[in-house]
Amino acid sequence: MYMKIEIDQENCIGCGSCSALAPETFAMNDDGKAEVKNQEGSSDEDTLEAAKSCPVSVIHLTNEEDKKIYPED
Repeated sequence: MYMKIEIDQENCIGCGSCSALAPETFAMNDDGKAEVKNQEGSSDEDTLEAAKSCPVSVIHLTNEEDKKIYPED
């Protein structure tokens, strides 16, 4: 499944759970904030699990029609 990944870096607290759970997709930048390393790096399941692990819900996933996958409304 196609997933577009966006991170609200302004509100990221840099806990690193996303990069620990899906290291092929997420990395921590020089500012200690999460960034997308590779949109298709990890499996869909790992990417979704990483997004759900974010304590401040700054990882947003949408599908090819731009409909939210996570977080849900």
